[in-house]
Parts: sequence; C-alpha cells; structure tokens
Amino acid sequence: MPQKLAFMASRAPVAQTARAVLIGRYGDVPPEEADVIVALGGDGFMLQTLHATQSLPAPVYGMNRGTIGFLMNTYAESDLRLRLAVAEEAEINPLSMKATHMDGTESRALALNEVALLRQGPQAAKLQITVDGRLRMQALVCDGALLATPAGSTAYNYSAHGPILPIGADVLALTAVAAFRPRRWRGALLPKNALVRFDVLEPEKRPVMADADGTSYRDVARVEIRSEPSIIHKILFDPGHGLEERLISEQFT
Repeated sequence: MPQKLAFMASRAPVAQTARAVLIGRYGDVPPEEADVIVALGGDGFMLQTLHATQSLPAPVYGMNRGTIGFLMNTYAESDLRLRLAVAEEAEINPLSMKATHMDGTESRALALNEVALLRQGPQAAKLQITVDGRLRMQALVCDGALLATPAGSTAYNYSAHGPILPIGADVLALTAVAAFRPRRWRGALLPKNALVRFDVLEPEKRPVMADADGTSYRDVARVEIRSEPSIIHKILFDPGHGLEERLISEQFT
C-alpha cells in the first residue's frame, strides 16, 4: 500500500481546498520522493502534471476537481491509500514533435493527446502530408489537421469526427479539421511507429501554427511527429473505471 503521497493541484479554489484537506489527512512529500503523485483538477491539469513529472518513477492518480475529467477518478477524501493500492495502471507514450518555423528556427515538444496544425489567419491552411517518407496527400485544404494518440482520441480528435482508439491499439489517428479539399476526406489510421510530416504550402499567404497539448508554436513551415516509446507515463484508475473501459464506454454514449 503506497505510503508517501505528493499532492498537486490546479489553481482553481476547489482544487486548492481539496489539496489542503488531503494533506491534512495523508501528509505530503515532494514528487521526487512519492510512491504516488495525486493530481487534483481537470484533464488539462492532468496533462500538465504528467508532463511535469515524466522523469519521475511514481505513477499519477487524478481526482476530478475540474470541469472535464476523462483522465480523472471521482473525488473522495476517505480511503485514498486503499484506492491507490487496488488501482489499475495504464501506460501511454507521448508524441514527439519537431516544428521548423518559417525563419528556420526549430521548436520541439511532447504531446500526450495530440499535435494539431491549425490555420493562423482567415485563409484556410494548405498542407502536404508525408508518411514514412512517402507522399500521401499532395494538398489538404482545411482549417487544420491533427495526429492523436489513443489516450487523446476522445479529445479534440473526437470533436473533429476522428475515431476513438482503444488504449492498447498500436495506431495513431490522423484527422482533418474542417477539410475543404478533398471535401470528404476524414483522415487515416497509421501505425504507432509512423513518422508523419506536414509541409505547409503557401505559408506566407496561409500561415499555420502547431499546437502540442495546448501549447502553440506560430508560423511553422514543416512539422514532423512520431510516437516516443522511450517515455512512458503511468496513470492510475479505480478498478472497473480504467482508461480502456472509458474509451469503450465513450463509443456507446
């Protein structure tokens, strides 16, 4: 049964209050010393916590003190150590993004949900798509396109009419956002180890930004994305409410 717990909370007053209450009951240690890191907030804060603690061995257990809680468990103050002892663990790999800007500089980022390319102005984006060195689409005219992990497939990807992916699936979802040409193209399923490259066509006329889990990088000319197997995030869920079950249930709601 885990003994040393680290509590991290979003800035929301309800999350900060919950953190104070839980520390009073269970104590608190730095994340580097914890058996389990407990994140209090919504899905956005859970992503922040996973990014911030990716070099630490402790798994992360989220309790919902935010608006959306797909990655979170139900909040309760009692029997926390017992819940942690029987929790189910899910392992996910992030996406690694390398963006080359119009001025030649590069930006790198990791994303647990998705990397999205989005139009930056009034003109539609015009994207060329290459997969593992093979040109697959000469020109996609759209509001944007995204590459999503199974864990992120119920987020922006699903809102853009992309597929929900089982957490254990070795595939990524490539989904168009408001495609204009080809109008009926809905995207593709790609192997998890695929290297996906987006080249921005007419970038001066049709500027594009890249977004990795909510962090934006403007004026990109080229973006390369692939899964990063060397980084493993461990997330804990209450029994019967794991990520696999949630992904399946989401498809029947």
